[in-house]
Amino acid sequence: MESLCGQGAAFHADQSCNDERPVAISSFALESEPDCIDGGGNYDIVNNAVVSTPGVQSSKTQNAALKQSWEMNYQEAAIYLQEGENNDKFFTHPRNPKALAAYLFAHNHLFYMMELVTGLLLLLLSLCEAPAVPSLRLDIYVHATLELLALLLVAFELCMKLRWLGFHTFIRHKRTMVKTCVLLLQFVEAFVVLIRQTSHMRVTRALRPIFLVDCRYCGAVRRNLRQIFQSLPSFIDILLLLLFFMVIFAILGFCLFSTNTADPYFNSLENSLVSLFVLLTTANFPDVMMPAYSKNRWSCVFFIVYLSIELYFIMNLLLAVVFDTFNDVEKMKFKSLLLHKCSAIDHAFQLLVSRQVRGLLLVQIICFLSRSRRFLLTFNCAAVSLSLQRPMGVSLKQFDGLMRFYRPRMSARDRFLTFKALNTSGAPMLSLQEFYKFYEVIGLKWKPRRSREHWFDDLPHTAFLIFKGIHLVVKSKAFQYAMYVVVAINGVWILVETFRMDSGYSWSEFVPLSYIVFLTIYGVEVLLKIAGLGPLAYFSSGWNLFDFSVTVFAFLGLIALAFNMEPFYFIVVLRPFQLLRLFKIKQRYRNVLDTMFELFPRMASLGLTLIIFYYSFAIVGMEFFADMVYPNCCNTSTVAESYRQINKTYGNKTVLEEGYYYLNNFNDILSSFVTLFELTVVNNWYITMEGVTSMTSHWSRLYFMTFYIVTMVVMTIIVAFILDAFVFRMNFSRKNRDPVDNPEDENGIVFEVEVGREEVLATLELYKQTCPSVSSLSSLSAVLQAMDKSGHTSLVYLGRRSRTKSDLSIKMYEEEIQEWYAEYSSECLPQGDENLNVDQSGPVVADPSPSQEQPLDSQGGRHSIN
Repeated sequence: MESLCGQGAAFHADQSCNDERPVAISSFALESEPDCIDGGGNYDIVNNAVVSTPGVQSSKTQNAALKQSWEMNYQEAAIYLQEGENNDKFFTHPRNPKALAAYLFAHNHLFYMMELVTGLLLLLLSLCEAPAVPSLRLDIYVHATLELLALLLVAFELCMKLRWLGFHTFIRHKRTMVKTCVLLLQFVEAFVVLIRQTSHMRVTRALRPIFLVDCRYCGAVRRNLRQIFQSLPSFIDILLLLLFFMVIFAILGFCLFSTNTADPYFNSLENSLVSLFVLLTTANFPDVMMPAYSKNRWSCVFFIVYLSIELYFIMNLLLAVVFDTFNDVEKMKFKSLLLHKCSAIDHAFQLLVSRQVRGLLLVQIICFLSRSRRFLLTFNCAAVSLSLQRPMGVSLKQFDGLMRFYRPRMSARDRFLTFKALNTSGAPMLSLQEFYKFYEVIGLKWKPRRSREHWFDDLPHTAFLIFKGIHLVVKSKAFQYAMYVVVAINGVWILVETFRMDSGYSWSEFVPLSYIVFLTIYGVEVLLKIAGLGPLAYFSSGWNLFDFSVTVFAFLGLIALAFNMEPFYFIVVLRPFQLLRLFKIKQRYRNVLDTMFELFPRMASLGLTLIIFYYSFAIVGMEFFADMVYPNCCNTSTVAESYRQINKTYGNKTVLEEGYYYLNNFNDILSSFVTLFELTVVNNWYITMEGVTSMTSHWSRLYFMTFYIVTMVVMTIIVAFILDAFVFRMNFSRKNRDPVDNPEDENGIVFEVEVGREEVLATLELYKQTCPSVSSLSSLSAVLQAMDKSGHTSLVYLGRRSRTKSDLSIKMYEEEIQEWYAEYSSECLPQGDENLNVDQSGPVVADPSPSQEQPLDSQGGRHSIN
């Protein structure tokens, strides 16, 4: 979130606001009451707050107070919109000036970076704490001091949050309370380590990821964890069914096969349960079956039935149930976020609308009465509202004031164009219905639309004909499919070359002729497209960027081969990436690739979620199993051969035979991560489990089984997420069958705004009064200069942004969204508003006509913020 208190947010005195009053007063200003006796002016009473209006004796003072009131409204409206964007709950909204100062301090990128660095530092301390990575070991005094400093920073962050939220809200915030409890526990343990100058068993270090998860930059991780917990009830139901059948089969297996003394898998009920649990992962199959199968061939029926029920039915049923739950959770999450944004816009809109003052005499009378009878204020608010016009909307001046806080770095031109994009009706003010589109247009990047059709239109006639011909060639279907054929031939040629290579092949021997030929073709294609489309149009396409990058890397690989630069030979391996271009031909392949690209950010957050689980289990594993596994250990175990390290002599030759599984240990955090990843893959994972169990206790199996269940939950969620994203994309494609002539066209979301010279001049005059800074005026002056240069009285600007899943969801759930909006409006609209307008693209809103005036009460109604 951009800083709401930056220099760009400073608002200058408004000379034209004498006749405009904010409908709602910011909660930041409610603590300071104006003096009705000595002010020397008139007063307006709005939302139970007294607002001064300019009088004859102190107009400058009253203008300054009114300007400050608007500025506070702009700031609070920006905070509401940021809370809607970040899905922050409104009960954490700052309610007074002191809370606002702490809120602004805690909501800037420097503070977020401090949170992130502190969380990472606490996690990285495990590299140098015992059991430490040998090359990174630090003295106890050093790492304990670093830990205390990091914990002090966390305590400072929580103090800022306490000052911002207040004590009662602070203790209601569950995540913050958990973080506080963990902080206190970590403080005590760090002091004990520092005083005793020796480390003890600190399993609580596994809770350190809480500090990282609570960071603003890890919001996606928190959403993943929330979805995992929301999916747990249905997951646990199926898991209990799976464990029930496992216990039944364990008892049956023990009764059937325990009489076989050569069968170590079912000689006790505990071993039967463990063997069947491992069999669920297929890691010990068919080894677990062979002793019984050697005695009786019909014993295979037991294992076939078990695997059919547990592995092929219940496990797939588990995925189906989790996928269904995940799908519902995703839809409800989208609904919650959408309505939360609507509510944030409602709050911001109420703070931004203004109304003209009428009947000042009545206001003065009420203010006079309020000086003597303070309790009349609440009653008189309704009377005052009857003498005032109903708010019509948000003007450009108020919208600009909002954007100075919400996007301090946005230019005046972009703020004006954003207002124009919202103002679809062409009225002087934005209605609430139009303001609901705020989040759709706020991320647009504005550029003037070129009046020329092609970049080469102004070139001399001969050059124009040349580039026009190149343009027609590169846009033709024949050229595109010809390049697809070249890419396919290149792929076949790479396979043939690779197949003919022997193990002694060296890239430095010669440069393949085919490499030069195909690279030349790709280079010519890039040059032709840049010349025909123009650099801006060419590099605006993601596929063109991909082709350009692969071609450049291939050229670098050719240089590495030609000049025998051995460290860079790996670049040559990137050549097959050109084959991905073939997937643009078919719509289904494009859907798959689009889904892959959309999944990358979310997959990164899911990967970080998995790493957090790894970290917690690694800490527990190090505390209990460090230095337990070593070469030639586990001699009493059935997996002793896997840990063997002995020299054997064959004739005159001595060979070292190693089982290598002693490398899968928990001696430090890095080794633990590798071991846990091997356990996630589950191939032969029982060997690691049995090796550790033989050196510790049979209760150690609970650690490995719990880890398998947790990773199964996370991996099932990941699979469900991939399925949901792909199915969503396919359903969206079926529902919206828009013909795509060129698969390389990627326009995303595009808004078009036309601005006239008179509009720009009027806006420029407004900025000279409200914000006469050089930077603000220069961007608008540039628009006038562009009009003068082109000779036109108007310009068309295009606002573009990439398409997100939220955009697809809005179109996909169009019918459901109307029901959600109707439900939201019925709950949030005042009961007195009977005339409602239903827009197909927005919430149900009240008819804003002045004839339907209703008093706005701070204690109830749609726009209450206090």
